[in-house]
Amino acid sequence: MDGLVERFCRYVKVDTQADETSSTAPSTAKQLDLSRMLADECRELGLQDVTLSEQGVVMATLPGNVSHEAPVIAWVAHVDTSPEYSGTNVKPLLHKNYAGGDIPLPGDTTKVLTVAENPELEGLIGETIITSDGSTLLGADDKSGIAVMMTAAAELLANPDIPHGPIRLCFTTDEEIGRGIEHVDLKQLGAHCGYTLDSDGYGRVDSETFSADQATVTVKGINTHPSVGKGALVNAIRILSAFIDRLPQHTLSPETTDGRDGFMHPYHIEGGVAECSARIILRDFETENLKKQADLLESIAESLRQEFPRAKIEVAIREQYRNMREGLQKEPRALAKAIEATRNAGLEPREEIIRGGTDGSLLTEAGLPTPNLSSGQHNPHSPLEWTSEKEMQDAVRVLIELAKLWGQEQA
Repeated sequence: MDGLVERFCRYVKVDTQADETSSTAPSTAKQLDLSRMLADECRELGLQDVTLSEQGVVMATLPGNVSHEAPVIAWVAHVDTSPEYSGTNVKPLLHKNYAGGDIPLPGDTTKVLTVAENPELEGLIGETIITSDGSTLLGADDKSGIAVMMTAAAELLANPDIPHGPIRLCFTTDEEIGRGIEHVDLKQLGAHCGYTLDSDGYGRVDSETFSADQATVTVKGINTHPSVGKGALVNAIRILSAFIDRLPQHTLSPETTDGRDGFMHPYHIEGGVAECSARIILRDFETENLKKQADLLESIAESLRQEFPRAKIEVAIREQYRNMREGLQKEPRALAKAIEATRNAGLEPREEIIRGGTDGSLLTEAGLPTPNLSSGQHNPHSPLEWTSEKEMQDAVRVLIELAKLWGQEQA
């Protein structure tokens, strides 16, 4: 698997942080830097039908080499990184022959990758662990997926004796802000089913994701000089603070839930006395429960309207993505072959649910069944993000086995 780590390190050095407040596509022009790089590399590898859209979506074809017409499958990864932590000037660090124990990150002495919080490290003694220096995120979400896809394509091209069907590679933008497939033309992609490379560790096959909405709560107050504020000033900051405080404290939060529990997560506040707003993500595996969460937000807003009649309080809900569970039933082989390929790659497959979402959520909803597979990433959206060479190599093997299995099918 020559070039896997080198590819990964090259990709993470490109700043591709998304911006959910932007109305452009992609939301940040810098995502195009990596999209252009990937289009060039696809051509250099010898892939066919390489395209790069104005919005940064890259597609390419790895032609099949079997004698019959096999179904086209797609491998999908996203170029953007989370808006929640800086992706500027990423310095990937290779901890070769990992000896065990905690890993301090030299770019920020307060950041230590601990075994207590990352027990998966115990199974990687002697391997190469990759982190940032602690001052930025690493970008393994989802540049590990990109590196895995490109390496798997290179392996199949270099080994024409491996029989496989046709494969479409697709690299998207703005996945982290829920816009990953807005500019993906499914007819152009031309796939029977897809696989996103956007899950953690190794051996995972994600068959369910959260359903997700985003709420924006906006409070408009009345500003005046505080020296004459009595009876005149309406402080939007205080009212929004009261709103956040009335959210459930011991349930329905990421800090207090796991498994199939949903949550409401306020993650961004901005503004001042005259107007301020909060963005809140709503998550649940049962889509109908999102309506209950939205109703709870509206009930909190209404109680504050009664207390502060001179303020204007608005709750706006935007749909983001939906659980892929039902959509995957349209093509049962998509999930079954992912499990079989994982086993054929020498791993014990783990069918999991993911407490988040992927491009696969939206692709499945749009009619392209797309489970999500491991790509080696850990601690996404964090300066403590890490990956390992071994787990990325495992993901490459799974993709090669998938290609072989689908090559046995008739279109």
